Amino acid sequence: MKNYFSSNFKLGVLGGGQLGKMLLAETQKFDIYTSILDGSSEAPCAQICNEFHQGSLLDFDIVYNFGKKVNLLTIEIEHVNIDALLKLEAEGLTIYPQPRVLQIIQHKGIQKDFFVKNNIPTSPHQRFSSIKELKKEKLSFPFVWKSAQFGYDGTGVKVVKNQKDLNLLTDVDCIVEELIPFKNELAVIVARNKNGEIKTYPVVEMEFHPEANQVEYVICPARISNEVAQKARNIALKVAESFEHIGLLAVELFQTKNDEILVNEVAPRTHNSGHYSIEASYTNQFEQHLRSILNLPLGNTNSKLAGIMVNLVGEEGFFGNVVYENIEDILKIEGVTPHIYGKKQTRPFRKMGHVTVVNNNIKEARKIAEIVKNTIRVISSE
Repeated sequence: MKNYFSSNFKLGVLGGGQLGKMLLAETQKFDIYTSILDGSSEAPCAQICNEFHQGSLLDFDIVYNFGKKVNLLTIEIEHVNIDALLKLEAEGLTIYPQPRVLQIIQHKGIQKDFFVKNNIPTSPHQRFSSIKELKKEKLSFPFVWKSAQFGYDGTGVKVVKNQKDLNLLTDVDCIVEELIPFKNELAVIVARNKNGEIKTYPVVEMEFHPEANQVEYVICPARISNEVAQKARNIALKVAESFEHIGLLAVELFQTKNDEILVNEVAPRTHNSGHYSIEASYTNQFEQHLRSILNLPLGNTNSKLAGIMVNLVGEEGFFGNVVYENIEDILKIEGVTPHIYGKKQTRPFRKMGHVTVVNNNIKEARKIAEIVKNTIRVISSE
């Protein structure tokens, strides 16, 4: 095994956003030298990593040349140049998650085809190369439209209710999914290392903002039966094992009205649905990601307490230099911990931070989470 705890080892990370920032807290704990590549000089990681490089994650030469300077490469965002990663891997660089896995997950149509091929339960779908092609199809409204690539935080996803809504869609490679009536949106984070050791975190429940289609609360444990929770974990394990994925894999799921579990989509990295783990779990998701890509023993995924994550996003109507109002008020509440991501500019619904609420009682934690959501304001100074 490579000596990851030596002075000449360098971990490369593609992406320097908030996920990278939280990962750096764990690399610093282990004293792992970390080099970051990101497109913005003001990325949250820029001032706190050992080494920062500015450049596009989609540029072949930039990604390839960055990879030649590190001993192991990982990601904090999946929108990266796959051709560069495949070449680096062919030349002997260890990359986790593997480029072939990223290649499948990057494209939502290919990802859905993978689920079908591997008998992973998911909603029926069709693939289209353009809106023109989509309009030729006999469509059954309503349905879910997704951009095949580059969607994030609710962007690139729309519920299409009628023919007129088709004119609001972006003309890109896309997929159409059957609209599933569901009880809950759930998620399971799976960790897997090179040795094949695999662990799941508890099933979490996600509550979404009705307009932005963006997670507002992540609740752990999910308020579901043990039977449904076990079914969700088993399916998440099957997904990770089908990919033979190394690293962390967040599996987003629907619990249908009949308590069936369907896979919505996956993210091959640390994820919003695991942020609660920083305060609530024995081993948080960022440490676990390091353990998995370094092929170290995986940590305990159990929770010490019930945990709820509250997303902090830019308030509607505010653009510019960010101001966080009333943080001092939530710090008076026991079990509340804010995480500010370090983004200088706010805009409506931009993820700017999160707050974790931990408590012995999940109902009490949810009440406190509501208070937190209604207290903090993410606005601008202009």
